[in-house]
Amino acid sequence: MQQVLTELQEAGVENITLNEPMAPYTYWKIGGPADAMVKPETKEQLAETIRILNRHQIPWFILGRGSNLLVADKGIRGVVIRLGEAFEYVRFEDQLVIAGGAFSFIKLSIMASREGLTGLEFASGIPGSVGGAVYMNAGAHGSDVSRILKQAEVLLGNGELVTMTREELQYAYRHSVLHTLPGIVTEAVFELEFGDRKEIAAANASYKERRLRTQPLSLACAGSVFRNPPGTHAAKLIEEAGLKGLRVGGAEVSTLHANFIINQENATAEDVLALMERVKATIREQNGIELIPEVLVVGER
Repeated sequence: MQQVLTELQEAGVENITLNEPMAPYTYWKIGGPADAMVKPETKEQLAETIRILNRHQIPWFILGRGSNLLVADKGIRGVVIRLGEAFEYVRFEDQLVIAGGAFSFIKLSIMASREGLTGLEFASGIPGSVGGAVYMNAGAHGSDVSRILKQAEVLLGNGELVTMTREELQYAYRHSVLHTLPGIVTEAVFELEFGDRKEIAAANASYKERRLRTQPLSLACAGSVFRNPPGTHAAKLIEEAGLKGLRVGGAEVSTLHANFIINQENATAEDVLALMERVKATIREQNGIELIPEVLVVGER
């Protein structure tokens, strides 16, 4: 690892830490340490980081804002990459919104509404990065990224920087080709429409009020844990099964929103995973439906 760190520093990547605890970087506040964390500040540094890690066969993981993410208790072997501040930008060109991969998806929605642009209202409650949203086809309120994305700039796993269209990303429900084609979203271009500022603001306010009323946002949680099965909602199935308040260790199915699991009392990743399995088993037994996790689980168990 020392040779890798030396080469990274020679490539200009100076923000490097070893044995970095991951819990502070996730919404669940759970997770063991990563062997190393690096923070490239430019696309060139990012590409060189990938090349160096690949050359030494060091596994790497790209970390966004830590929503929809569960890091295992033993942490992450290899290197965790966080995009630096140079990737947190946005600019508006008529109906196009160009944003860096590390930019806040919620903030992007707010800024677009102030520009009188409609189409991103659904993002006002999705607490991830632009890159993460593009990666997983994030969505809410009947819309998702696939409906507004024009193209994305992606650094592939071999260090090559390419531009991928919406069609090339092969979007499906909470899925893109990037789940099987390793890559890092460095920039996204969204194509919106001009609308009435008052109507856009009203929609954002309505979504915000609903979130505050129905979701345990003041507690450590990672958003919706399971995908919605076709024709129904995971929260509805879990609530009807009487699982609200079910606990394993410090993890609890929220009594406010059944598809949220909260870190109620120093929960471990194993607590969360065991609780997820109990919920899945109950729904499978009672409804014959296999719930699919929406959260990404990474690291060594």
